[in-house]
Amino acid sequence: MKDIKPLHNNVLIEPLSDDERGSKTKSGIFIPETVDKEKPDQGKIIEVGPGKKDKDGKIIPMSVKKGQKVVFSKYSPDEIKVGDKKYFIINEDNILAVID
Repeated sequence: MKDIKPLHNNVLIEPLSDDERGSKTKSGIFIPETVDKEKPDQGKIIEVGPGKKDKDGKIIPMSVKKGQKVVFSKYSPDEIKVGDKKYFIINEDNILAVID
């Protein structure tokens, strides 16, 4: 994704598909349809900003990097569309965890 470069400590995230998220349980647990329609809260980092500046103007580097899968606050991202694809721009502070 070369068209969008996040600024400061923002991150561009592509939401994970249902297959990538692992939302289908192997044990046969039924997941209600309403759960699937909620905003995705997992995604893959496409681009990261340079980081935010501290009070002295020094850039604090990002703690996440391109290619990582992450869990983020469900209602914190801003949604954008590029062509037919949907992406999220989210502040690094709203990323809760990295998925290994």
